[in-house]
Amino acid sequence: MKELLRTTNVTVIAFAKALLHGEGIDCFEMDVNMSVLEGGIGIFPRRLLVREKDLFMARIILRDNDVPFEARG
Repeated sequence: MKELLRTTNVTVIAFAKALLHGEGIDCFEMDVNMSVLEGGIGIFPRRLLVREKDLFMARIILRDNDVPFEARG
């Protein structure tokens, strides 16, 4: 699994997940429990992971829909 997106904005995560699932790309949200433990004040980012083979297409999908992300690795 490769990191696609890291953000403290839960609406961006939800939107990105919906876009990816709509295109048949499985994704996994990490650090959900950590952000819940901090009380919802938004200091710990959540990460969205995809399979390495889907990373290229996932980046294109996010870019085409103006979802902000940083390309890592």
